[in-house]
Amino acid sequence: MSAKRWLDRSQPQTLYMAVVLLYLNSAFFAISGGLSGGFTDALIGVAVVAGGVGAGYGIANEKKWGYAFGIVMAVLPFAVRLAFLGNPLGTDLLTLMFEIALLALLLHPQSREYQRIWFK
Repeated sequence: MSAKRWLDRSQPQTLYMAVVLLYLNSAFFAISGGLSGGFTDALIGVAVVAGGVGAGYGIANEKKWGYAFGIVMAVLPFAVRLAFLGNPLGTDLLTLMFEIALLALLLHPQSREYQRIWFK
């Protein structure tokens, strides 16, 4: 693949939807106030948004680091809630559904097999 792209429709549907969810989660986080607050909160917010966009871009361009980073970004909300709240599922139902869907799409056998064969 020579051209860099934000979305790759030739990838399996599971990976394509995972990329879309990574972008949507980043946009929603930025819009919902994840970038507001103090300086430290804003830095964390920028890191989360940049991480989601970077992971999506890496997956769309068939990079192994993008796939690994996508899994990290999908697990991150659960790990943060577990560390600070003691409950990894402690959020509203809609957010939880999207977070679980992203993780399931990335860890789906079709996604794992495709990235194992085609990603560089």
